[in-house]
Order: sequence, then C-alpha cells, then structure tokens
Amino acid sequence: MDRLADERGECRTGRYARIASVGPHFGEEAPLVGRHGSGTVFFCGCNLNCAFCQNADISQGPGGHPVDAAELAGVFLRVQELGCHNLNLVTPTHVTPQILEALELAVPQGLRLPIVYNCGGYEAQSTLALLDGVVDVYMPDLKFTDPGPARRLCRTPDYPERASAALTEMFRQVGDLVVDDDGLAVRGLLVRHLVMPDGLAGTEAAARLLASLSTDTYVNVMDQYRPCHRAHRHPDLGRRITHAEHQQAEELMRAAGLHRLDDPRRPRFLRWR
Repeated sequence: MDRLADERGECRTGRYARIASVGPHFGEEAPLVGRHGSGTVFFCGCNLNCAFCQNADISQGPGGHPVDAAELAGVFLRVQELGCHNLNLVTPTHVTPQILEALELAVPQGLRLPIVYNCGGYEAQSTLALLDGVVDVYMPDLKFTDPGPARRLCRTPDYPERASAALTEMFRQVGDLVVDDDGLAVRGLLVRHLVMPDGLAGTEAAARLLASLSTDTYVNVMDQYRPCHRAHRHPDLGRRITHAEHQQAEELMRAAGLHRLDDPRRPRFLRWR
C-alpha cells in the first residue's frame, strides 16, 4: 500500500490526514481538562474497526477535511492560541507520519504544549519508536484482554498481545503520570478501560496488567458504554452497563493495587492527590 501515492487501506487514509474537528474539550480526564480544556484534534479514520465504536461517523466514514503538513501545523498552533492546556491527538495511530511531519514545522514556530497521544492501544512497536521523545502523555485504550472478544468485536485477535506490548513500551518511555501544581498532566501514561456488558473487556486481567507496570498507573475506568454502530449485530452488546458492573470494575482495579482512578465528579481544576 503506497500511501504517498494516496492509496488507502483499512484506515481509509491516504497521503493526507483528515480532520473532523478541532477545539477545547471539557469531557476528557481531569489532568487534561483544567480551566481551559484539552486541545483536541479529532482525526478521521482508524486502524481498528470496533463493532461498538461511538465515533463511527468519524472513524469509519469518508468525511473530514484533508490537510497537508503546513495546514496541520497551523491547526496545532491554533490549539495553543486558544489557551488549551495540551495538544490532544485523537485517533492518531494511522496518521503518525503526517503528525510528525507537521510537528517539525510547528515546533520551530513556537508550539510548546504537552503532546497527548490518544489512541486505541493497537500500536506497532516501530510506530512507538518514532514517537519516543516526541509524545509527552500517552493515553491508550485497553479494550480487551481476551483474544476471543477482540476477534469477534474488533477483528483483531492479537489485540491483547499488541496492547500489552504497547503499554509496556509507553510506560518505558514516559513513566507514571506526572501533574504540575495545577493538577495538569505534564508527562506520563494515562490508560482508559471501557467497562463492557458481562465482563467482555476482561477487566480483572486488565487490572493485573496495569498494576504490573506500576500500581501508580492512572486509569479511567469508563462507564460510557452504550450500543452504537454495529453493536445491534451482537446480542451481548445490546445494553448499557449497570452501575454495579462499573462499581465492580473499579473494585477490581483497587484490588490489584491501582489507586489513581479518574473521578469525573472531582472539580477539573484541582490537583490530584
């Protein structure tokens, strides 16, 4: 696949990255939001094809605005001008070369924001090697720890293996999440784990994996699952999770020794302790 010639594969992206939206986001994790929001850049396309994707119109659709390196660098600088606390690259994996190309232009022009790599967790080691020393905050999903659901729901039976290796390398690069005096993320690893019906996400094994990296790993145990996209084709995805399921997932994280769990009820501008 020659993407320089604008050929497109599973990710539906050719030579240029496509952007769906840009701007301050106040629904992200507490260490990213602060008073002025996380500066999200939502990229179209994705290297995964999750049956339950809540952003399928962006990740699987043909839309978005194509941008060359100079335009993308301008977008990054615009996020900084808006006063956002970080540059939050959402679904960046398949456009990593385009992002690096744009950063080479934006940094000499004054880009100084912490760079957040907000990804699905299905990452190649070769890609992460390119990002070593570039990314300040890695924010991967940890979707599945069992190859069965990963195969059936994302068509990636190797997801658990790939995600485990990716999180290990991310942690090696940036370590535990570090926040400044205002509680804003400066550097480190922040992991999202979406709780799914009937334990499909493998939360207990996820907790053990994250604790094996560090019991100080910052984790967002997400309760936002709802049936979306092609979830109706899978009977076990046809309902929201219960409060009890989410509570149990948090208890499994704590039982593994993890204690830095994101709390959406906490005021976003306060320092985490």
